[in-house]
Amino acid sequence: MHRQIGQRSRAYRSVAAHAALAAALVAGAACRDERDPGAAEAYPGPTTAVTGASAAEAAASANAPSAPSAGSSAPAAAPGSSAVPAGSAAPASDCPADMVLVAGAYCPEAEQKCVAHTRDYEQQERRREQAKAAGRTFDERPAPERCVRFAEPSRCLSRERRPVRFCMDRYEWPNRQGELPALLRTWTEAHRACADAHKRLCTADEFNFACEGEDLRPYSYGYTRDDTRCNVDKPYVQPNQQILVPYDLCQERARCRAHLAELDQREPAGSRPGCVSPFGVFDLNGNVNEWVERPGETAPRRSGLKGGWWGPARSRCRPMVTAHDENYAGYEVGFRCCADAGGGSDAGTR
Repeated sequence: MHRQIGQRSRAYRSVAAHAALAAALVAGAACRDERDPGAAEAYPGPTTAVTGASAAEAAASANAPSAPSAGSSAPAAAPGSSAVPAGSAAPASDCPADMVLVAGAYCPEAEQKCVAHTRDYEQQERRREQAKAAGRTFDERPAPERCVRFAEPSRCLSRERRPVRFCMDRYEWPNRQGELPALLRTWTEAHRACADAHKRLCTADEFNFACEGEDLRPYSYGYTRDDTRCNVDKPYVQPNQQILVPYDLCQERARCRAHLAELDQREPAGSRPGCVSPFGVFDLNGNVNEWVERPGETAPRRSGLKGGWWGPARSRCRPMVTAHDENYAGYEVGFRCCADAGGGSDAGTR
């Protein structure tokens, strides 16, 4: 189903340039509810205040590829409302052909207010409050916290935005339109695969900005949840974690292969043209959860999961699950890669 995870794409710039910017962005980037260490993979916990950025919706269609290949680089999004202007169209040399230039002004801390949740979540919250008022124990399994609609616009809480510039894979690994994305991958495998491709894992902040752009959209496409735009909110199937092992080993075990087939609800990368960010990056919400790097953390906790997946989960730009270490392989977990951009002195958000 997948090509070898270590397959190389053409070489590009080194990841070393990012180390200097790491400490500065990590210090201000964490918003209290963005990082949820206790969230389960199926039903992540609530997130109400988040952080991010975005640009004009028209840029999404302008950046989307017109042919079914990842062979041409999309231009950067048009500037959004920001004190620091976003980058203009990318020269061909700024990013490898299979990547998209993401450049603009990043807001480390932002407020995104949910004004309407899904009915199951709101009904459960009412029952919780009733139980609390009556002094009863409330032991229902938490309903997934899914926001149907956010207030517009989002608000940047940071004193200033920070200029960022980096390249991101247009599609989830193996970064080919029309292929199913990788899954059942550990953070360690993802880290190695990106390095073998002369790229690197994206940081949490890079994921935020590529997904939301300068307008701080909660979803890559806007403020209102839409399960027709991205592969989200499909029925939850209970996994048997005792059967599942990392993908390559799973393919050697008939029982694991069969169980994975029961769980798997992926869709081919780029198959939903509406699930695209302002910069032209596809499937940043839903389809498969994506490993990111958390600068400043040490092994084995450098790993985070962002973007959500096909099931009933938050599947927004900002939330991040940090409960899983670098050796965890979830049945819904994949990744994509980033790289330093050429043609400028600005580093990515590390």
